[in-house]
Amino acid sequence: MKRFGIRGLGLAAVLAASACGSSPSTSPSPGGGGGTSGPTFTISNNAVSPQSLTVAVGSQVTFVNNDSRPHEMFSNPHPEHTDCPEINQVGHLEPGQSRQTGNLVNVRTCGFHDHINFEIKALQGSIIIQ
Repeated sequence: MKRFGIRGLGLAAVLAASACGSSPSTSPSPGGGGGTSGPTFTISNNAVSPQSLTVAVGSQVTFVNNDSRPHEMFSNPHPEHTDCPEINQVGHLEPGQSRQTGNLVNVRTCGFHDHINFEIKALQGSIIIQ
């Protein structure tokens, strides 16, 4: 029984190590922490809620996809995504995934949208950095 447990731990370690090499589109961005205790946008029913958040300089914001389909959250304007590149770290989210922006270090208002559905107003919003 002990040998099986040790092998199981070894297999778990190998699987964990191999997960570290996965692409950014399927794993949280660095500093993600795995939780949603900070400022959070939730995507469900083809809409983001709330549509605006105010955060402190240096904060990260989490996007959680509770919808039944994928979304791609990027900075405005579409299709350049250049206003707030920190938002672009969220990128592609499959249903059930969450990911954080980079550190938002400049005082400004950052608009964002779902790149897949950029014309849907309910999937657009803003982050006010103060």
